[in-house]
Amino acid sequence: MILIELQQYLRTHHKVSMSELQLHFHMDADAIRDILSRLIRKGRVSREDGKLCGGCRSCAPEAIEFYGWVECPSRTG
Repeated sequence: MILIELQQYLRTHHKVSMSELQLHFHMDADAIRDILSRLIRKGRVSREDGKLCGGCRSCAPEAIEFYGWVECPSRTG
């Protein structure tokens, strides 16, 4: 069930941080990563690590770890 909910959330929001996913789903980051890894293998989701601004370095790693929905080209024919 969470797999479907996660897909729907990513489709709607397009790109979200791990922190946002943790807050929304009330789950541990490692549990969410396990689910996301399936979607990444299937080519439905991509992972992008953000860059630190170079200032204070106080951002949590989950705040700059992003996941995005991969839009598949529509099939014609």
